[in-house]
Amino acid sequence: MRRLAIPLALMLATTGLGAPAQAADKVKRTAQCQGDWIPGTPTAEDVMNGEISLVGQPAYKLGKKINWGASPYRNRSWEFVFHSLRWVGTLVVGYENTGEARYLERAKEITKDWVASNKRGASRTKPYVWKDHPTSLRTQALVCLSMHVKDGWLSDSLKEHAKLLSDARLYKKGHNHGIDQDIALMAIGCRMARRDWASLAIKRLTGTVKLDVDSQGALMEQAPRYAVYVYGRLQVAMTNMRDCDRKVPGEIAKRTEALKDFVAHSTEPSGYMVPIGDGSAETEPKMETGTPKEKVKVYRAGYAYGRTDWTKEAAYYSLRFGPGTKFHGHEDHMSVTYYADGRDILVDAGFHSYEKSAYRYWTLSPEAHNVPMVEGARFRPRTYTKLTKATYGSGRQTFRVADKAYGVGRTRSVFVNHGEDVMAVRDKASGGKKVRNLWRFDPSLTVVSNAGGKVVLGDGKYRVTLVQLAGCEPVGGQKVERGGKRGWVSPTYLSKKPASVVVSPAAKELVTVVVPGTDEPKVSCSGGKVKVNGVSVVF
Repeated sequence: MRRLAIPLALMLATTGLGAPAQAADKVKRTAQCQGDWIPGTPTAEDVMNGEISLVGQPAYKLGKKINWGASPYRNRSWEFVFHSLRWVGTLVVGYENTGEARYLERAKEITKDWVASNKRGASRTKPYVWKDHPTSLRTQALVCLSMHVKDGWLSDSLKEHAKLLSDARLYKKGHNHGIDQDIALMAIGCRMARRDWASLAIKRLTGTVKLDVDSQGALMEQAPRYAVYVYGRLQVAMTNMRDCDRKVPGEIAKRTEALKDFVAHSTEPSGYMVPIGDGSAETEPKMETGTPKEKVKVYRAGYAYGRTDWTKEAAYYSLRFGPGTKFHGHEDHMSVTYYADGRDILVDAGFHSYEKSAYRYWTLSPEAHNVPMVEGARFRPRTYTKLTKATYGSGRQTFRVADKAYGVGRTRSVFVNHGEDVMAVRDKASGGKKVRNLWRFDPSLTVVSNAGGKVVLGDGKYRVTLVQLAGCEPVGGQKVERGGKRGWVSPTYLSKKPASVVVSPAAKELVTVVVPGTDEPKVSCSGGKVKVNGVSVVF
């Protein structure tokens, strides 16, 4: 598999900024420039031709004289990546790999112009240019260029970056941005023989890793896909430390290793990560995780994952609980996802973008997830949800979660059976309040029938059935929205697709049974005990 680590070698800590560009046949390939730190697009030729495509947007024409205030798509991610200058780094790599001086000359020309046009604090400089993340990511492009250019303006710019990166007031502790800040500061410290900068970076990084990755290996940013990014960046950080003749703190090494299990458990049998929080359904972790021993894993950070086995044919589910939202989290407590028969059944609305739009904020809300809601009560954001029960039986698991996100007690019990695949959920609220719930199905599944508390959805000949009971009685009146207010998913960045969302009626207690692979499940109930295809549901 593709390596996530960036193989950075010795930073030449005892020298200046490096030698002038050598003749084409003598260009040295440097560890500071080689590796996979540069995005796959644009290529060096794209940049030389004056067109760059960033974050999946159409190609943008740079022109000979670059407009550094450009924001052609009004997209925050595009602006940040534009000013990260990583795309300029492709030119330096192209120079190292081919010996063609034109690449280096254009890289130097663009970077020098950027430095002159984007002085920190200047009135014409956009505020986001010197935000923590563009500043951090830009540093590697500058350090890479410094291997072949020793001009004073470049040395001064690196010092200016280090000054900002070392400012405690601007440090993003306990966050992946903080990790990038430390990597950047360490790179400059090693490159310019500033042990104080390198030491500060290592000290801060140790504290940040303890906050960002818990002792179980769970990422605390509430979006599992970021665990892949953090794992890769920590590999870079540890490589940098060794190449700078620094010892890697044991806690960093241990928690980095533990992240691999978290990524594995957060990945569906399809090979794509479950799209929890700011996580796209297209995220395929291209890293070697190994195969964990456990098939069921509960993380104190707020995740319960389970699967029948570690094959592509396995069934899989997730359940969210734990601390209130922060960083990349959504209001998804008590939400479940379900994968069976080699396909997604119940899905999350997913991640659209970081744009400040009504739709983006909707994807963060409870209604974008498979959750119970208390009728007539106001939702309280950032409420802690407690896991009160977790039972691992042979081929079946039961969980119970509880909170007061609506001001009164709200509980959800989840039962999953493997072999005869069944997911059953019981929702209720205290104080005589009624609950209703939402069930978002994969976009490929559309409604076949809806009557008497039974909703059948299908894709071609494939069928999945949802049955709802109140007590032991079927409860009808389900509404299915596809599009409209709730019926959407965002499986990929900036995408929006209609999906079938079943909205239940309100009841004092709701039992929801989801049975994949059939439109005729045998569901019975007596004395409050539910059976599905002969399987006793135990809450």
